[in-house]
Amino acid sequence: MAETERDDGAVSFLRCFGLQLRLLREREGLTRAELGSRLGYGEDQIASVELGRRIPKPEMIDRADEVLGAGGLLVAMKKEVARARYPSFFRDAARLEAEAVELHAYDTHALKGLMQTEDYARAVFRMWRPLLDEEVVDQRVAARMARQEIFTRRPVPNLSFVVEEAVLHKRIGGDQIWRGQLEQILLIGQMRNVEIQVMLLNRGGEHAGLAGPFTLMETKDGRRIAYTEVQSDSRLHTERNRVRELEATYGALRGQALAPEESMALVEKLLGEA
Repeated sequence: MAETERDDGAVSFLRCFGLQLRLLREREGLTRAELGSRLGYGEDQIASVELGRRIPKPEMIDRADEVLGAGGLLVAMKKEVARARYPSFFRDAARLEAEAVELHAYDTHALKGLMQTEDYARAVFRMWRPLLDEEVVDQRVAARMARQEIFTRRPVPNLSFVVEEAVLHKRIGGDQIWRGQLEQILLIGQMRNVEIQVMLLNRGGEHAGLAGPFTLMETKDGRRIAYTEVQSDSRLHTERNRVRELEATYGALRGQALAPEESMALVEKLLGEA
């Protein structure tokens, strides 16, 4: 079965939203270029939204509803449009991530989506098995980029990442994309609310993370949650004992990994050798 048919109706919903946008535009006698000019977007962007290939931003939906005299029709679908950004197994985690005041993550196979460049993310999704349709790849890349608003959100959340050194050596997407990703890590690592640490390959003798990757989050109302995922099988952990166990594991990982300054120096070294 094609990914577009398995994706919990998200792709079909986006096509439906796009069709509504097109019908409203045509009712007003506007071309795609004319609507794009009024909304501050290009003709190609309007076409992509109408065809369900691009997920519109909330502010675009608000403005389109106003310009096209939709009477709240498009705005009413805004929440579902936002949910459709993500595969079904990640939607609840994405909602909690967007509310997090703290987020801490341990990565083992690929760099966490929050730190990925657009090119790196696209390469990751194109390697997915079973293969994703190109429009699904486009949507998931857009969603992943949108999640990175967490770095500049106000008030700023506290963020930290422990990354296996092996992840930094994987040239996902090729040499040029890999170099761009290393540069991205250095830029993110300079942010005052972010700490990135590298777990060296030779730390196998004392390593608390052998059970796999995970993410810890704390929401603004004080809830502490853990998220685990493997092969698109995900789980949110809210029971306090389980979350406490993973918090202890993360604390041990941070103690075993390189300090943030040393980690950035290692990334710079890899980039210099690229």
